[in-house]
Amino acid sequence: MKNLLPKLWIFIAPVVFLSSLNATEYEYPWGSNNGKNLQCMDIPEDLRLCFNVGYKQMLLPNLLDHETIAEVKQQAVSWVPLVHKACHPGTQVFLCSLFAPVCLDTPIYPCRWLCEAVRDSCSPIMQAFGFPWPEMLNCDKFPLTDVCLSMNTTSSDDADKSPAIKTKIKEVKTDNLDRKVILQKKTKPVKLGTLKKQDLKKLVLYLKNGAGCPCQQLENLGSNYLIMGRSVGKQYILTSIHKWDKSSTELKKAVKKLKSHKCSTFETMFK
Repeated sequence: MKNLLPKLWIFIAPVVFLSSLNATEYEYPWGSNNGKNLQCMDIPEDLRLCFNVGYKQMLLPNLLDHETIAEVKQQAVSWVPLVHKACHPGTQVFLCSLFAPVCLDTPIYPCRWLCEAVRDSCSPIMQAFGFPWPEMLNCDKFPLTDVCLSMNTTSSDDADKSPAIKTKIKEVKTDNLDRKVILQKKTKPVKLGTLKKQDLKKLVLYLKNGAGCPCQQLENLGSNYLIMGRSVGKQYILTSIHKWDKSSTELKKAVKKLKSHKCSTFETMFK
């Protein structure tokens, strides 16, 4: 089978890992493929969870025993908001190693340490929305002495490139399935990241798949917020929004880190 891995930010190494939410619809069987023939498929553009993951082809059935692209898309869409929360830089790699595994002759599972890192960073966010980390994703299930997929910790500096600004929201619009967040012209950069100063006056952010999602911050246009995002193609994706509260010790620590510290790949700003 063809192994297509352009711009690879994952590599093969010893250890293993997996991912999903709770409730019946999120409980997946441990992928065994039951002797079914594996086939390589192009990752479709509307599989938003994995389309830009870093490789172009995936295996079917996948490691969750989904047999069709339609089934993969139906199950994967629930995970897109978690990736956009940017709770861990390895979340997308982790999820896509299961939903859209790399096209190889023998499927390769993700690494246990990566499972644990994503779980520790993302489970608090899941719990806030009523979804505990499911038993199906118990990281102890993955062997420590096998070939697995992991993150390339030496080449990823996305965290350091993510812009962070203090600003007010001017307007929020619906753009297909997304929410389009238009900012006030008067903004104060905490960290420019990939932005240039001239970009601030016309900066627009997108909350992907957020058209129908409640978000109190986006309803209150009078408050100052600390807003973070990341560049994806020609858009800036909204990954974090926190009310600018001068009395918040947590906010002060976060701003200090943003201004003076180069974030490592596995560091989270808000814990």
